[in-house]
Amino acid sequence: MRKYSFPPVYAPDARILLLGTLPGEVSLKASQYYAHPRNQFWRLLGEVLNTDLATLPYPQRLERVVAHGVALWDVVAGAERQGSLDGAMRAIEYNSLASLVAELPGLRAVGFNGAASYKARHHLGRADLACLSLPSSSPAYTRPFEEKLAGWMVLRDYL
Repeated sequence: MRKYSFPPVYAPDARILLLGTLPGEVSLKASQYYAHPRNQFWRLLGEVLNTDLATLPYPQRLERVVAHGVALWDVVAGAERQGSLDGAMRAIEYNSLASLVAELPGLRAVGFNGAASYKARHHLGRADLACLSLPSSSPAYTRPFEEKLAGWMVLRDYL
């Protein structure tokens, strides 16, 4: 079955762009980024921004993230995939990352949520950006939260 990503969430003054690969089944069903209850994205980003995102209603999470100069999107526009695992994607079509990056003149860094998204860094269209490979927030990546958070804290240098 073909799956599609969501539109980007951003404001023109974004300093950091966080890129996932393609929303999983729970997120697609909810029409929300990182909706799986065991995905640690909102908790990790909340720690980086020093604000509690995980307990906010979804629209307020997005507002708070954008207010902190963070943009969200996925590297994959669409793909054939059974289930939620990145490794199961076939017939991949990429989002136009370079087009979004061109709309963000103050962008300083791109954080890739997991190794699969990091492989698409050559689609950014700008060589002056810090490309940060972040530990995946996915429950499939079974590292302790504290270990993941240590990798995510590098984002603070770009806020």
